Amino acid sequence: MKKNQTFDPDGPASADSLYGLPYTVDNARVVIIPVPWEVTVSYQSGAAAGPEAIKKASAQVDLFDEKVEGAWKIGIAMDEMPSALVKKNKQLRPKAETYIDMFTNGGDEKKMKPLLTEINAACTEMVKGVKARSLTFLKKKKIVGLLGGDHSTPLGLMQAVSEQFDSFGILHIDAHCDLRDAYEGFTYSHASIMFNALKIKNMKKLVQVGIRDYSEGENDLIHHSHGRIKLFSDKSLKEKMYYGGSWHENTKSIISHLPKNVYISFDIDGLDPKLCPHTGTPVPGGLEFWEAIHLTEMLVESGRKIIAFDINEVAPGKDEWDANVGARLLYKMANLAAVSNNVKF
Repeated sequence: MKKNQTFDPDGPASADSLYGLPYTVDNARVVIIPVPWEVTVSYQSGAAAGPEAIKKASAQVDLFDEKVEGAWKIGIAMDEMPSALVKKNKQLRPKAETYIDMFTNGGDEKKMKPLLTEINAACTEMVKGVKARSLTFLKKKKIVGLLGGDHSTPLGLMQAVSEQFDSFGILHIDAHCDLRDAYEGFTYSHASIMFNALKIKNMKKLVQVGIRDYSEGENDLIHHSHGRIKLFSDKSLKEKMYYGGSWHENTKSIISHLPKNVYISFDIDGLDPKLCPHTGTPVPGGLEFWEAIHLTEMLVESGRKIIAFDINEVAPGKDEWDANVGARLLYKMANLAAVSNNVKF
């Protein structure tokens, strides 16, 4: 591309594009879909501001990648921020808060029902919209990454991927299992994303990593999944290292349970909360940044293909630390996804 002939990867980055890169969704190889949505969050809000904050923070990310020479040439671009979704999120979040308060403390069911109906209908439309946007890019042979928003947002991308690939597995990095059936009554709750993903028939394997906060019911669902769900809790991974094992050995075990085609779903609270202190539901423990990257690098080196990915629950604070971490994680994930797809650049 003519524009790339004069682009200086060492120069100051423009805030007009993701990482200041000279690409659009038309000529980029990796397209990032922003979904600023957090209607059903059950604790702290802020994730809806994640996509815009990460885009802003991306201007501070150096483009050199030790593992991917000339990484900036891959072509990464972010789709337009969906203004209608932003508006709808702002309208419905206060209603969801009212409903959750009544659900938790005992409220009038006649008042709760219309609120729940309205919210579930809007969430259904969000999922459909994400699926349609995702299919547009997948059909053009783009690698698609989704940037939430809360963890309910990538279901549409997962559904779109299922129409493009006969079989795939999900590598799920999170503090929570997210296997609850319609948590708090919300069909598409952020705590139900993997329960809903299990409804996708050609999603053959769900491998969960870093989990450290889950319910009795979720534990039962895992143990009765006939091997379809494999749990690597944070405690079990750490204990192997306490007894002399290594993180590299852990990654080999994790990857061995994944099929050829892998979708990566990354809730930022899968990391140690010192890296994401403003995320909605932080839990002590978790992965270090480079542990997560090493796992992804080993996945790619194993010959598996990252067919799509998402990063969610980045809630920026006043110091923008969370967005800074999110921007760096996104860059690494996009680069490694491209390498796994044998992208030439």
